[in-house]
Amino acid sequence: MYRILVVDDEEKIRTLIRKYAEFEGHKVTEAENGMQAVELCRRDPGAFDIIVMDVMMPELDGFSAAAEIKKISPAPVLMLSARGEEYDKIHGFELGADDYVVKPFSPKELMMRVNAIMNRVRPAVSQPRQTESFEGLTVDLGARTVAVDGERVELSPKEYDLLTYLMKNRGLALTREQLLTNVWGYDFYGDDRTLDTHIKLLRRRLGPYSRFIVTIRGVGYRFEAQEP
Repeated sequence: MYRILVVDDEEKIRTLIRKYAEFEGHKVTEAENGMQAVELCRRDPGAFDIIVMDVMMPELDGFSAAAEIKKISPAPVLMLSARGEEYDKIHGFELGADDYVVKPFSPKELMMRVNAIMNRVRPAVSQPRQTESFEGLTVDLGARTVAVDGERVELSPKEYDLLTYLMKNRGLALTREQLLTNVWGYDFYGDDRTLDTHIKLLRRRLGPYSRFIVTIRGVGYRFEAQEP
């Protein structure tokens, strides 16, 4: 059972999500704008397991609300928007959003995405500590942390999963389909530019070690690095 905060100024959207979420056994709290969502999270930063956040809302838009919530709550955020432009998606991912769904959407698909996010972010039971290093890039698989030249960098859960999947398959040419299937964790609906967007953001966060992620034109990507 997940504790889900649904934030949308349209009551019918909130009701639709609530019905499907409660049918699957989850607990849903509603907020009709970004200000309410931020206040709920300030009141209890650990109150929600995941937040489903609309972008276009009065008083405080979803992007701004998500940025504020990320400062106080560890809950992953799934963004909803009637706009599917690449700029909006990139902006959402840069703020730390874990997924982005364009309206109109299938409630079943939405809940599949919620489940996929939660499966990624919940730590495995009794997971052994293991660290992988490639030059100045260090990945702690137990703590799910990444450091560049000794400085910790913040990755979204999906960026981390993408990096570790590439890393664990070091030297192999991975197709877009393989990456979407194994990293996203569900049958991907939509544009594979989502993968390119995450690769772009991941490379930016890795700084000088972005060169480890090599583009294979017409195929996908490969992680090329030597262990010390």
